[in-house]
Amino acid sequence: MKVVLFCGGLGTRLREHSDTIPKPLVNIGVRPILWHLMRYYAHFGHKEFILCLGYRGDLIRDYFLNYNECLSNDFVLSEGGRRVELMRSDLQDWKITFVDTGLHANIGQRLLRVRKYLGDDEEFLANYADGLSDLPLDRHIAEFRARGAAASFVAVPSPQSFHTLHGDEDGLVTSFGPMSEASPFWINAGFFCLRREIFDLIEEGDELVEAPFQRLIAQRRLGVFRYRGFWQAMDTFKDKITYDRMEGRGECPWMVWKDGQRVQGAA
Repeated sequence: MKVVLFCGGLGTRLREHSDTIPKPLVNIGVRPILWHLMRYYAHFGHKEFILCLGYRGDLIRDYFLNYNECLSNDFVLSEGGRRVELMRSDLQDWKITFVDTGLHANIGQRLLRVRKYLGDDEEFLANYADGLSDLPLDRHIAEFRARGAAASFVAVPSPQSFHTLHGDEDGLVTSFGPMSEASPFWINAGFFCLRREIFDLIEEGDELVEAPFQRLIAQRRLGVFRYRGFWQAMDTFKDKITYDRMEGRGECPWMVWKDGQRVQGAA
């Protein structure tokens, strides 16, 4: 299945890190988060990518046009540096389509603008390209197909901590405590399975998960895959630091392509 990645946002909440680098190029270790996400999909056999570019799309193009395999692969250097022999390759069998989808377009409109690059494919995957997970992707796809849904997305418990309270009419608290883990507040994690009929539901100006998804809900054709395993967004500079610390400790559950990494189960 082809994978559509939305890489065009301004990433304003990460400007503290950089006001010139687009969010998909923010590094985790020696590779940007976009690479980590693509490597994740490639692990499950999905190696044909369509990048919806916008803000600083030139930098994303340049990154792949000048891709250095040696930064993330073992290699042998010989002949005084004139010969480099890679032990393995990251993206030799990847196919990447780069599409300028506009600077200010929303996700729904970016998706419409890459429709022709999906060819006649009846199904495809999509992602916001700003979060990583150890999601068992094959299970999500299998459930999506079994339900016959037109779209399905992954939902995860909110990483934010909430406290609930109850009070009486006199303004006095009668109970207060953390939200029960048995009834978490679920949020959209940005991992989508879609059928091409989704294009018939997106009108001019529509955001993907607003009006089109409401239309699917009315038809009972919007699926959800609840997942309690690892998921982490890259929204703020604090998130960037969290990722850097995890990578520094070697605790990278999203790297399902590495030996010893374990994919957890769904909720």
